[in-house]
Amino acid sequence: MTDQNTPDIIYTKVDEAPELASASLLPIIQSFAAAAGVSVGTRDISLAGRILAAFPENLTPEQRISDDLAILGELVKTPEANVIKLPNISASVPQLVAAIRELQGQGYAIPDYPETPATEAEKTARARYDAIKGSAVNPVLREGNSDRRAATAVKKYAQANPHRMGEWTRDSKTRVASMAGGDFRANETSATLGAAAKARIVLTAADGSEHLLKDGVSYPAGTVVDATYMSAAALSDFLAQEIARTKAEGTLFSLHLKATMMKVSDPIIFGHAVRVFLAPVFEAFGDRMAALGVNPNSGLGDLLERVKGEADIMAAIEACMGERPPLYMVDSDRGITNLHVPSDVIVDASMPALIRAGGKGWGPDGKEHDAVCVIPDTCYAPVYDETIEFFKQNGKLNPATAGTVQNLGLMAQKAEEYGSHPTTFEIPADGVVRMVLEDGTILHEHKVQKGDIWRSASARKAPIEDWVNLAIERQAITGYRSIFWLDETRAHDAQLIGMVKPILEARGVADKFEIMAPREATRASLETITKGENCIAITGNVLRDYLTDLFPILELATSAKMLSIVKLMQGGGLFETGAGGSAPKHVQQLQGENHLRWDSLGEFCALGESFRFLAQTKGNAKAKVLGDAVDTATQGILDHDRSPGRKAGEPDNRDSHYWFARYWAEALAAQTEDAGLAAHFAPVAKALSDGEAAILAELHAARGQAVDQGGYYHPDPVKTAAIMRPSATLNAIIG
Repeated sequence: MTDQNTPDIIYTKVDEAPELASASLLPIIQSFAAAAGVSVGTRDISLAGRILAAFPENLTPEQRISDDLAILGELVKTPEANVIKLPNISASVPQLVAAIRELQGQGYAIPDYPETPATEAEKTARARYDAIKGSAVNPVLREGNSDRRAATAVKKYAQANPHRMGEWTRDSKTRVASMAGGDFRANETSATLGAAAKARIVLTAADGSEHLLKDGVSYPAGTVVDATYMSAAALSDFLAQEIARTKAEGTLFSLHLKATMMKVSDPIIFGHAVRVFLAPVFEAFGDRMAALGVNPNSGLGDLLERVKGEADIMAAIEACMGERPPLYMVDSDRGITNLHVPSDVIVDASMPALIRAGGKGWGPDGKEHDAVCVIPDTCYAPVYDETIEFFKQNGKLNPATAGTVQNLGLMAQKAEEYGSHPTTFEIPADGVVRMVLEDGTILHEHKVQKGDIWRSASARKAPIEDWVNLAIERQAITGYRSIFWLDETRAHDAQLIGMVKPILEARGVADKFEIMAPREATRASLETITKGENCIAITGNVLRDYLTDLFPILELATSAKMLSIVKLMQGGGLFETGAGGSAPKHVQQLQGENHLRWDSLGEFCALGESFRFLAQTKGNAKAKVLGDAVDTATQGILDHDRSPGRKAGEPDNRDSHYWFARYWAEALAAQTEDAGLAAHFAPVAKALSDGEAAILAELHAARGQAVDQGGYYHPDPVKTAAIMRPSATLNAIIG
């Protein structure tokens, strides 16, 4: 059971590569912090941890763990919160099922994931699992708005050591394809509540029957409430047209969604793509495939596994694939396509990577090709379309001279996280969906058809005001060009503009900000950084999620090195450490070659900010010394090129942690603000320096060999520690 006493700093236990790295880095952090009287504890928000916490009655007393996400959810609403949040898995259904099976294999008697729950027990289990999948963590912890930017040292390093960028040409066939109508953007309605209200969401079917989709939805006064739907028929027609057009153009077909964060809507959209891509197969064998448990929402990989014993279906699939355009590949060596698993291709990571590569994606032939990037909904697709058109016209971005785009994101209190809310539904029958307030007022109304995806989301007044004030504060500090990415022709954005403008005018700063639709804001931002100047993108939550990968991947080659500060609205601090989109590949490389290329630079940046925040809020002067020394150590990592290499045989994550500890100890020993800390760390620094040869030899002794950490989603901590802390010399120094 997790200790309920709240440490000074909470370092989250997560998944995949970031958690493997924690096994090496966290002991260093805890050892150094203890010298300043700072306690650093952990709370488990990993996918496996959340699963186990949801089923205590199925576990033995020794197996039970606390619901750490719920504990943190309460903590972040207090001034005492100081949380370093690493990227966790936002699970798709295939990932969730895989984690369940792994835990069951380890002796945890948790239930299966019920695809079609029938009994009350199955319905209960399904409800608990559905609360875990997708973006379940971030909405709970993000009780503040996002201030995300490249740390100065990181940006300078990227400019001095520019990464490779693919060449863009004017004749590139790569393009973005989106629906011309019938999508979420086209059907959106929005309203701002003048008073607190409760609502219910009701489907009145064509036969007059009523289906209660959701009851008791509660909103405070001033909340912006949106509703919209995507037409399933329009989506299928669009996908069929784009598949045919892609075939004619001779490019790769690629689908870019976010079936993790958008855990309800996007897996359904993904399933439509699988079904349309294999339309002749479903037409001929749909009933048999359904009997075999095929659910296109789970992807082509699951489908192939279920029908592999059916020779005629497999032959039909092969014939159909031969007539279709080649698919963008996740792993061409292993035959993993874009349509295999819904969580494999995540738009905010996949699109920037393709753009950085000059618009190229890997095809089934193991070669790079131009690609059609299918992003059905037009709410944010224009951002990627405009970026591609800009580079076609102007050529690739030069990281050595490019300025930077910082981001201030409206995300507090689950602001506008479309598709992951419990108010997203696949409509079961033709009819009309209404959101009805307690007094009978119909807030939203849409005529829908069976299979359409209806969804609602909201943004509360207090987070919106906090977001605007944060923008005013950052613009005043930096003087950078500052743009609100809001489209006056979109229903949701029009409501926000009506709230943003009065605040700017009342503060006397309206002339310092611009308001642009996402397409125009994209071009303005690219023009700005191409000139070597800087700007601030002030966006809603979804765009925040997308842009804080797009621009960092173009500027720095990765979004994992970003500084992300969340000023919690009740006075606490949440320090995020970067994105984890490439984490699965990192784990695979560790398992096969004992090389972890995960870069902990994001963790270093967050750690320094966390210590300084602790010094400010708790009056701990030693914590500030620790934080400042972290920055010096981080600069040392960059100046001496101590970040992990990509290939086995090169220094990896564990090497970088040794150098970080050494530079950190040397900085603490050299500083003059706290004599006690200097005296404590002088022998530590000397031991780390004197032990360099032995430590590096021990770290590299087992490299190149396959390793087993005892589980992917729920690894064995003893095995993991042995892999990630293989230097007895270093361990003896650190403790």
